[in-house]
Formats: sequence, structure tokens, C-alpha cells
Amino acid sequence: MSVNKKTSISLVLGSGGARGLAHIGVIHWLEEQGFEITSISGCSMGALIGGIYAAGKLDVFEQWVRDISKVDILTLLDLSWQKNGLVKGDKIIATLTELVGDISIEDLPIKYTAVAADIANEKEVWLSSGSLFSAIRASISLPLFFTPFHYNGVDLIDGGVLNPVPIAPTFGDNTDFSIAVNLGGSLKTLNTTETQVSLIENKPSSKLDSFLARFKSKVVLHNANEWGAYDIANQAFDAMQSTIARQKLAAYPADYFVEIARNACGTLEFHRADEMIKLGYDTAQASLATLKNN
Repeated sequence: MSVNKKTSISLVLGSGGARGLAHIGVIHWLEEQGFEITSISGCSMGALIGGIYAAGKLDVFEQWVRDISKVDILTLLDLSWQKNGLVKGDKIIATLTELVGDISIEDLPIKYTAVAADIANEKEVWLSSGSLFSAIRASISLPLFFTPFHYNGVDLIDGGVLNPVPIAPTFGDNTDFSIAVNLGGSLKTLNTTETQVSLIENKPSSKLDSFLARFKSKVVLHNANEWGAYDIANQAFDAMQSTIARQKLAAYPADYFVEIARNACGTLEFHRADEMIKLGYDTAQASLATLKNN
């Protein structure tokens, strides 16, 4: 196998909130090695990164997300005041559409599938046509956080609920091999220095941050063995996705894997973009070393 012949890849990008920024680093590494990504399947953050890459606008998005701050993130959260979710998501999608453009999936130069979940009927929904950002909005609908997205008569939520690393949409691809990026990998052990840095980084930076911190972290900072409501929900969802991902990938393995620890960063810590992008690049380099040598 020769990389110089533009070996084609089916790339499967998993869900995991802000950890999904690691997908950018993985894509950079693959491009540097001369591989050609001709098919993308993703859910949640994987659908978002994959869709923006397929649209040819990953560099624009990367610059934007590298510059984003905690305050910027809060300004993008349009509260829904509804029982089915805290955030409507309209402001986020409008911002991304302004950055990338209003694109149809059929017009993308790369085969693309976003995976969402029809929870009422307990089945995956593969979105491979229509508005790119409608598909992305459906796929990122994290339960309790985002309101479900009504699409083609069905209420859809985050695809990671049923399939965090959706490899099945790539089965019919005529590519040389598949690579799956799983953001629900084994827990990384943090040393004391890393823990201290984490606490400093999470220090409230505004009155609103301070209010949210009281809800999220007051008990955690008092006793590391006790969790607040947000932490319990977040940890439970991550653990659920990690378990499902292991089962799915054991039954339908990709040719190659890149695995990011599920505690590499918090679900909403998008201000850590530099760190996550580098982690994705470094992990791809280590995980795919044999692929590079071949």
C-alpha cells in the first residue's frame, strides 16, 4: 500500500461533546500523511466536525473555535425554557451556518452521513440528504441539554444515545480501509498537577459563570467523592456511550482505531480547543503508526 497513491479512507467520527475537537487533529494528521478521506460517518460532535470538513471549511471553523472563550460559549446558548431541553440551539446553528454557508449534503464533495436517534421508535436515523446543518442539529441534540430536533415529522436526539461510533453507514463504501475515532476511551489517570490546573481553569470568570459553577461544582470542590446533579448526568451519559461503543465496535470493527479518553475534557469545555486538537493529532500519530509505515 502506498500513501502516495492517495489511499482512500472511510472516516467514522464518534460523539463526545468538546472532546470531538480532537477529530480536527486526527484529520490534520491523516491529511499530512497523504490519505484521502472520501467518506465520513459521524454522530453528535463527530457529525458536526465531519460535516464542516466535508464542506471544505474546517480551517475556518478551527480558527473560530480556537479563539472561543467561556463567555463566548455562554452567549451562544439560547435558553428554551421548555421541559424537553435547556437550549434551543438556533444561535449555535445560525453562527455555524454563517461561518460555513447553507449547504445541502448532496452538494458535498465527500460522501457524508450524520446519525441521529429516533428515541420514540428506538432506532437510528441516517441523514445523508437535505440541509447539512439540519442533519447536524439533529445529531447533536444531547438529551436534557438541547431540545429534540423535529425533522421530517420525527423528533430526533443525539445519535450517540444508540450508536456513539457509527461505522455501519460506511459498510458499502468503496474505500481502501476504515478508521474509527472513539471519544469514549478508557479513563486517563490525572496527576496532581493536572488536577490543580483543571481547578484553576474551571474558576468562574463572570457572574453568570459563578452562578453556573454553584450549580455544577460546589459539592465537587468540597469533596471529590461527591458529585453534583450535572456531574452525575454527564458521567452517566459518557459511561453509557463508552459501553455501547465497545459493543458496537466489537461486533463491527473498523480496520483501524483512534481512541480518546472519555475524561480528556468535559462535555462543554470548548474553550480547550488547542489542547483537544493537539491530543487528537498526537493520538492519531501514535495509534496509526503502523498504517503510516505501510
